[in-house]
Amino acid sequence: MSGFSQSSVFSQNSLGTKRKWVPEEDVALVACMVNLYNVETYNADTRFNANYLNELERMLEKVLPHAMLKAKPNLESRIRTLKMDWATVYDLLNGKDNSSFGWDEHRQMVVAKDAIWNLYITTDIVEEIDAEDIATANNIEE
Repeated sequence: MSGFSQSSVFSQNSLGTKRKWVPEEDVALVACMVNLYNVETYNADTRFNANYLNELERMLEKVLPHAMLKAKPNLESRIRTLKMDWATVYDLLNGKDNSSFGWDEHRQMVVAKDAIWNLYITTDIVEEIDAEDIATANNIEE
């Protein structure tokens, strides 16, 4: 796997430099997390304990030596993003009214008819706009 991370891209925005992860890095991150979990040294109940990010950084340095991934902010941020993505997929497949979505085992992806996707995307956009309106209204009231 070493060397894949050289294709990582960095983009500049008003908040600073943002790292773009490549699929091979995600695969390495998840594999290292599974290994770390199986060793049980860094487990606390159903979660990792406080030192797991530093150990994960060391593990990834061995697998992806040129990636220069740091526990904070790189790993912490990516794990947060992967959790949100997982929650979205889980809700699509197991949430209420999930009968319209399915899982394609061969392509390893969520599938649905175009009309269902369009409805989902439209609903998601409307929910985001509503959330922004509520946040703006709350700031005005304060």
